[in-house]
Amino acid sequence: MNFDDTPQEAEYRALARKWIEANRPDDLMKELAAADEIKDRDARTAKILKASKAWQKKKADAGWACLSWPKEYGGRGATPIQRVIWDQEEGKYGQLSGPFAIGQGMCGPTVMAYASEEQKRRYLPPLASGEEVWCQLFSEPAGGSDLAGLRTRAEKDGDDWIINGQKIWTTGAHFCDYGILITRTDPTIAKHKGLTMFFLDMRSPGVEVRPIKQASGHSGFNEVYFTNVRIPDAQRLGRVNDGWNVSLTTLMNERFSIGARLATGVPEFFDFAAQMRMADGTPALDDREVRSRLATWAARSNGLKYTAYRAISALSKGERPGPENSIGKLVAAPMTQDIAMYALDLQGPMGAISRDDNSPAGKLYQTLFHAIGMRIAGGTDEVMRNIIAERVLGLPGDIRVDKDVPFNKIPTKGR
Repeated sequence: MNFDDTPQEAEYRALARKWIEANRPDDLMKELAAADEIKDRDARTAKILKASKAWQKKKADAGWACLSWPKEYGGRGATPIQRVIWDQEEGKYGQLSGPFAIGQGMCGPTVMAYASEEQKRRYLPPLASGEEVWCQLFSEPAGGSDLAGLRTRAEKDGDDWIINGQKIWTTGAHFCDYGILITRTDPTIAKHKGLTMFFLDMRSPGVEVRPIKQASGHSGFNEVYFTNVRIPDAQRLGRVNDGWNVSLTTLMNERFSIGARLATGVPEFFDFAAQMRMADGTPALDDREVRSRLATWAARSNGLKYTAYRAISALSKGERPGPENSIGKLVAAPMTQDIAMYALDLQGPMGAISRDDNSPAGKLYQTLFHAIGMRIAGGTDEVMRNIIAERVLGLPGDIRVDKDVPFNKIPTKGR
């Protein structure tokens, strides 16, 4: 690994740093923090979007949006390592890009790979600038972690497809303009082979978005229902019944995005322990067990950082990174949950009291609920282990008894 910038990378870093210093969105960060205090979902969402879109548009106008995308699609034509440098320099201000993470990190690359040239020039620039927001319509209630077990149907009707079914855990569906949607178009063949991908306007007739109230009190996830929704065949991504291969583009980018950006909670726990007092009145940081756990988590966090640097070094050399981001997600998400749980345990009975504020304890309280979801989002812990075991270590794959069975012949209770 080489942690040093090349002369060209150092020049690029200085350019990015200079622009960020001249355009620091501290006022927008305050607006983002203020939004966390708003209980009403619509009002909170509107405030977040206003701040986030303002920063994204400023970046886009200056050529700093979706850096690795081609210029004609709203990007900069930058190299992968230049994108990493930008992320490092943007730092905390990257929080303002939250509403666009799925669209730009997962939907955009899929559209870029499979849409027509006319569609790419129409949809990608406003996605890059934040003027339009996209979501990903994949998970279903009966599918669990098996994406290929989906049941949302798409049936051909002339030049259109008629969509009926339900998606769940769709982040941001309530404020998104467009979404990519995977459906089942042929239930008479094996489940991985009868899928087709589309993109659609989220305001199409027959699309209904219902919020899911989370334990944290927020409602960022949604259920989405489709009742006789019409999608033109022109909005199909890839070939009919080849949606699984199309979805792999989305999933690859999803795991890269999640694994590369997942927080660990170590800095938040350090701030918490610095303020926390034990039952005898001594600082938590003076407690041997607290210090031991903090040291262990700090070591793991640094291990994750340097593992990620392997991917950065590979990108810098023009190589494709290996499984580093699957490893990152598998380690970071459970560790974040463990840290937040331990922080609650240290508080005793007071840890059970809901804390929805920006104090160290409040941040860790919210982190706990977020971490549980991150162990599922983008692939469960078990899926990540299978990827590492089968594709990296070369171990035998799991036995899949339904692999070549037509989907409508797979025994399923309630179908």
